[in-house]
Amino acid sequence: MPLVTAHFTISLDGFMAGPDQTEQDPLGVRGEELHRWMFDEPLPEADTTAVERILAPRGAYVMGRNMFGPVRGEWDRDWRGWWGDDPPYHAPVFVLTHHPHDPIEMAGGTTFHFIGSFEEALERAVEAAGDATVTIAGGASAVRQGLQAGVVDELLVTHAPVVLGAGERPFDDLPHGELVPVEVLASPRATHVVYRVERGPSRS
Repeated sequence: MPLVTAHFTISLDGFMAGPDQTEQDPLGVRGEELHRWMFDEPLPEADTTAVERILAPRGAYVMGRNMFGPVRGEWDRDWRGWWGDDPPYHAPVFVLTHHPHDPIEMAGGTTFHFIGSFEEALERAVEAAGDATVTIAGGASAVRQGLQAGVVDELLVTHAPVVLGAGERPFDDLPHGELVPVEVLASPRATHVVYRVERGPSRS
């Protein structure tokens, strides 16, 4: 079994996205503020290191449909993701959706596959990755399903100094366990913590 990781940015009150997500505001109200640490130049050294870690090569990814795009229900348009013709993944990406869709092959080695369950998506990702790392790329529901299934070995969580008040949370309704911090990087914009996931007994 390869290393299974997840990475995401979270607000101080525990949200990965704000409320009222729409196509025009895909991260919800004020959700984009979570990611200023990544895009506001110049980047401090800690933030540059975190970006490099996030963009490091992986064997495969699992991704929620909401992260892939704003289309809901049946596929009614030729949506190919937010990232242009050459997405940053450069590996197979298994997108969680209950609505079948043919694979979408992109430039740079990224192919989006559309899968009906988290269990099947992870199985396919592990098979595709070989010995390389599998990463759950988001959103909150996909990360939560990985944690609930007890398959995540390591988290890179970026804590942004933002309070959203509502939105999508990754840590709700999880089995007992412990996140052990093993590395911390800090800048004035964010604190990046690598956690090892220690599994504990299930809730009774």
